[in-house]
Amino acid sequence: MKVVIFSRVSTSNQDYTRQTVELQEYANKMNWEVMGVFEEKISGGKKNKDRSGLMEMINFIKSNEVNKVLCWELSRIGRNTLEVLKTIQILNENCISLYIKNYSIETLNDKCEINPLSQFMIQVLTSISEMEKSTIRQRVKSGYDQYRKNGGKVGRKNGYQKSDEQILQENKEVVKLLKQGYSIRKVMKLTDRSSGTVQKVKKIIST
Repeated sequence: MKVVIFSRVSTSNQDYTRQTVELQEYANKMNWEVMGVFEEKISGGKKNKDRSGLMEMINFIKSNEVNKVLCWELSRIGRNTLEVLKTIQILNENCISLYIKNYSIETLNDKCEINPLSQFMIQVLTSISEMEKSTIRQRVKSGYDQYRKNGGKVGRKNGYQKSDEQILQENKEVVKLLKQGYSIRKVMKLTDRSSGTVQKVKKIIST
């Protein structure tokens, strides 16, 4: 059985190591051969085409003999219901099952047939995940609005300034993509960073 591992976190301050290690351990336990490991730090709400790690994985499975894609939980594949279903459709078309570790479910059986129960669960889970993200965003905005109404100020304290080292440390993916020759606009899309942040990083690494 040949498999690939896919791990994702939303921000540069998070770490996907635990996801990858536990999936690697599970693959070893099942005597599955890990053909590749794909990891990315990007919002799961992004469109598939804007996610370099996911697209790299999809291109790999299309040109290599792979039986399964392993992920820790469905939200690692994405939080946008339509985009997640697009990914699963690609896997189905290539007779590749998606194994979701925390629920121990697979999208296909050994005969490459769609598992109706898992398909239903996936649609429900991705919809819930998308709703949760929207709810959190609304709560944060509401909290900020209320704080401002009470006279509070949002943002950095006057006089505070991050060092170049801090900026580079917090934007490792930006540094990596810029060094690979990606444009500022493309880096903004891939990393969900503002134009100001990307330009600042570019200025630092260019000096």
